[in-house]
Amino acid sequence: MATIKDIANRLGISTSTVSKGLNGASDISESLRQTVLDTAVELGYTTKQMRGKDRRKVCLFVENMDYETPEQFGYDIILGFRQVAFRENFDVTVFPVTPHIQAEEKYDTFMLKHGFVGGFMVGFALLDDWMSQFTATSIPTVLFDNYIRKNPAVASVGSDNLEGIDDAVVHLMKLGHRHIALINGSWRSCISEQRRQAYIDSMTAHNLPFSKGTMPYGYYVADSAKDHIDRLLSMGITAILCGNDLIASGVIEECRKRGVRIPEELSVVGFDDIPLSARLDPPLTTIRQDRTELGKSGFYTLHSLINHIPISRTMLRPQLIVRKSTAPVRPET
Repeated sequence: MATIKDIANRLGISTSTVSKGLNGASDISESLRQTVLDTAVELGYTTKQMRGKDRRKVCLFVENMDYETPEQFGYDIILGFRQVAFRENFDVTVFPVTPHIQAEEKYDTFMLKHGFVGGFMVGFALLDDWMSQFTATSIPTVLFDNYIRKNPAVASVGSDNLEGIDDAVVHLMKLGHRHIALINGSWRSCISEQRRQAYIDSMTAHNLPFSKGTMPYGYYVADSAKDHIDRLLSMGITAILCGNDLIASGVIEECRKRGVRIPEELSVVGFDDIPLSARLDPPLTTIRQDRTELGKSGFYTLHSLINHIPISRTMLRPQLIVRKSTAPVRPET
């Protein structure tokens, strides 16, 4: 378990300053106090008060998402959630959930049995058993990248996919691209449906051609690219939007195998801006989600639900990060 000295060494400050930050002393700045608290969470520091029985408990359920290292998509989401929960004196249990667990025990039963006052659900699929139960639960619950209608106990947190996809389409248009495809993630995913609709809305708004064939489903892994790249290239596609950065990395690799130059012959745009994106060759233009802020927003939204404020959606603005995987369309010969 981490100690005050570990926090002090990480931040390059004294142990007494760390103690002040942890105990809410008034003679250090608010920004330094927050830095101390955030670092304490990241290092796994706990106090006696944190382990006390009077702390309220929430559960962060994770399915279909990697989160154990900073390279992985879910890491910052969970870190942001835990950092804010720490400040608000909540105890967070991170619980990897599986379809088997959902089939064996109902959501409400699980929550009541373990004394959780609320849940944050990350990585769930539309057909999961618990998803249908969220329509009727009375337990404060926040879904990341999923949405349940007309239940005031359940809210949604995510990024504005329409704005992000449209920013990418406009960027490609300015480079002269008209034939733009979308390699999406799994069709059994709320976020895939949202990004598909965002692509349709943006292409329609800018009078760009598209069809069912230009927006295939795949999976949120690099291998998805190989199933679609030949057909899309044969259709005259000059730019590809991808459902996430892993798919985009697969597009770049498959093009390299075929001798297709990126970005001279094909522009590629990802989604998420995970650390891998900047290290690809070429570095990836992508739509950045601030995953730490998404995690924090997940807790703030859950905290509101716990206090009987019936929030429906919390949506953050994404940001287009332009790197070297996009370029002006090559003139036709």
